[in-house]
Amino acid sequence: MHRSLFRVPFRLLADSFYKLKVPKKGEKNVTHQRIRYIQTNSKAYGRVPYEPKPITYNLQVEIVNALRLGKRDEAVNLLWKLSSGSDSLRDDDFIYILEYCAKAPDPVFVLETWSLMKEKEIGMKKKCHLFVIQALAKGNHLDVALNLMEFLGEQNHMKPDLPMYNVFLNACAQMQGDVHVAQLVVRCLKLMEDRFMGKSPVTYVALLKLAEDLSAVHSIWKEFTKYYTPSIICLRHFISSFTRFGDLASACRALQHMVALVLQGSHLSMTSAEAKYRSSRLDIPIPVNHDFGMNKREKHASCVHASHTHGAKTTAVEDDILSIDIDMSSREKYMLNGINYFPQINYSCLPLFPVPNQGDGSGSLSSENDAVSFLKRNFETRPVQNVLRWSFNDILHACGQSANYELADHLFQQMHKLGVEPSCFTYDRYIKVVVMWKGVADGMEVLKAMKKKNLKPFGKTLANLSIGCSKILKLDLAEALLDQIVEAQYLLYPCRAFLGACNDMDKPERAICVLAKMKKMKVKFDMDIYELLYSLFVTVNAPYEKGDLLSRNEATERLKAIETDMIENGFQHSPRSIQNLLKSLGAEGMTTELRYYLDYAGDLFGGRKPYRREVMCNTAIHSLVDAKENDKAIHIFRQMISNGLQPDAATYTIMVDCCSNIRCYKSACAIVSLMIRDGFFPGTSTYTALIKILLASQDFDEALRLLNQLRVEGNHPDVLLFNTFLREAYIKGRIDLLEYIAERMHQENIQPDPTTCSYVFSAYMDCNFISTAIEALQVLSMRMISEDENVLEEKRKDLEEDFILAEDSEAEFRIIKLFKFQENLAAALLNLRWIEVCGFSISWQPNESAWAKRLSSAYGSGVLRPSPSEDTEV
Repeated sequence: MHRSLFRVPFRLLADSFYKLKVPKKGEKNVTHQRIRYIQTNSKAYGRVPYEPKPITYNLQVEIVNALRLGKRDEAVNLLWKLSSGSDSLRDDDFIYILEYCAKAPDPVFVLETWSLMKEKEIGMKKKCHLFVIQALAKGNHLDVALNLMEFLGEQNHMKPDLPMYNVFLNACAQMQGDVHVAQLVVRCLKLMEDRFMGKSPVTYVALLKLAEDLSAVHSIWKEFTKYYTPSIICLRHFISSFTRFGDLASACRALQHMVALVLQGSHLSMTSAEAKYRSSRLDIPIPVNHDFGMNKREKHASCVHASHTHGAKTTAVEDDILSIDIDMSSREKYMLNGINYFPQINYSCLPLFPVPNQGDGSGSLSSENDAVSFLKRNFETRPVQNVLRWSFNDILHACGQSANYELADHLFQQMHKLGVEPSCFTYDRYIKVVVMWKGVADGMEVLKAMKKKNLKPFGKTLANLSIGCSKILKLDLAEALLDQIVEAQYLLYPCRAFLGACNDMDKPERAICVLAKMKKMKVKFDMDIYELLYSLFVTVNAPYEKGDLLSRNEATERLKAIETDMIENGFQHSPRSIQNLLKSLGAEGMTTELRYYLDYAGDLFGGRKPYRREVMCNTAIHSLVDAKENDKAIHIFRQMISNGLQPDAATYTIMVDCCSNIRCYKSACAIVSLMIRDGFFPGTSTYTALIKILLASQDFDEALRLLNQLRVEGNHPDVLLFNTFLREAYIKGRIDLLEYIAERMHQENIQPDPTTCSYVFSAYMDCNFISTAIEALQVLSMRMISEDENVLEEKRKDLEEDFILAEDSEAEFRIIKLFKFQENLAAALLNLRWIEVCGFSISWQPNESAWAKRLSSAYGSGVLRPSPSEDTEV
């Protein structure tokens, strides 16, 4: 019959859970080794422990091994057998079970063991109570642990000592942020104060973990340095806390302090039996200070942080730091309430770290190499370097969060000078800062340096680089980095960035491989991914061809597949997904589906964020106008007004464009009147739509009047507006209007684009003005590169050698590659190369061209002259 696991003086939490460590293969007898080690170590320190009887020793080993393997019933039976096997049991006959429960942790089994010991009236020393409290606290049974500590405090012969409170506070720090935990911390600190427990460095470290703002950290530092000289380990914890709250200045000063201690010989001892670093100095707790207490934060009513104390004593080590300098941006200097808790540092002075006095009278080491050799010669390098590296890593991480590249770069260089080898964590943090500040190219150089040292980059390091490549649209490099990521948890964000880049470059085919990798690695899509999928794959023919029956059927199948997968994964449409879907359906000309999803969006989002509805209506109307579905566009516009939705400037401009489709200038003017009445003033795009209607009706004079009015009202014409004039002039054969517009573009410093060149060149060729056509094409192509002739002269040599006059077979391929990022430049170079191939000379001073001079002379005054005859050809 199993004994009850809840035979304790106070109630145990009902939702207890176990964190069991199952031994790996070959680790069954690890308990034997641990017991023999403790016995040998205790004898070495002059303490001869009680030797348990062989039967109790073996039963303890069996119980611990059963717990490791998860055989709890067997462990309970063995514990019952152990407790009933002899009447002369002592606490040492249970010590190894309690120790295991403390480390596992196993709060339920430790209470069962403690209950049996109480029942057998077995006296327990403080170490046993420490194990019980540690098991309860680490096992999330904080209330039970604190109740036990209060109970023990009432017993004169077994009052808790400071390590028990430290264990409890550290366990609370692991669950920081919970209001109930904060209340327990307040109770614990009050208990410590009432019992005059004092504080040790371990206590301060626990308080640092519990601090919830920067002022609390500085207060803890102030009291700590009043009673203790900071050790390397304590400084490491303070650095971690300073960086957690973004105080880089204090963190760097503490790091300087740490390096000074290392180089002065205040090093770490060997690690403890538990493989933890420890300081070589004595740890004597200070007496309680009644003027120092922990206050409740008003926000949570019980969150803990330390209050200010009066004046910190300046130690000898603090005096040494007065001479330490650092090169850091002045914006990182932190002063709190006018008190600087570290001595002031001169940020303009280098180097970052000092070198120690040597006793030879020289006062300092002769070189950085001497400092490194001094470090390696005098200390256990591995423990010291690990602590230094961790602190450097913390500050580098904070540099990444605050985008402080200068400090990060300086710290990284100082690590090399000190001989502290960067780890994979160091490179991960440094690469993130480099990519943010300098760009992907520099980040890739750091990655190469990392690989030369045989350090394998983390998945998140590769993910940051891939995201940076996607942002600058380097798809090949981004995909190559994605292929190197093998951890599924790091794939989502870089894959999302890659899909976004594919969407920006309109290359859905590049996204397929990445989606396949995500499916293979079982990476769950989020809503952002689905939103991009609607934009990437619902369009089939657009924008290169108009949608047809086949492409629309394919788009429908893709839409169903994406929507089904989205619903199966528990997502529903978002405003952005509907917006992207409407754009895709409109581009494909699927107006019926577009109307359906617009109505669906109205039902889904009608009562939430009404402005989204207006944006979606604009998208739908624009798509319908492009598809010449004017009646449907007008119907949606009327629905908007009847439903109380307020059209914006974009809505009115689209409707003016709709009027240009039906060639109704009167309706367009009515729309503009509504627009002005609602407080929106016509912009360049609105004037463009109005001018398009007038030009279609061949009312050129009124169109030119509107062009001048646009300027008077403070709007700036763009190349699209002028191309609208050029298109109609080309169609109607109005060379005079075409030349007037070309000259006006030049006067207003509006660079032409490939469409401009096409209309002008085609118009002259249709009139058989071949020489004029080629000369005009040359001038406009030069202006596409730059309107400034000085800039053209600077670029002339490179452009001629690499593109225009290059005779190698790859010249045109190099020009085509420019289309990805500089379409106008690529088109201009192709035009000039073609002109050169046709045997015409190229002038890099376009304003000196006869065609340019004639247009300047004829239309420089802004007056439209009659069309030239064939006699005017150059």
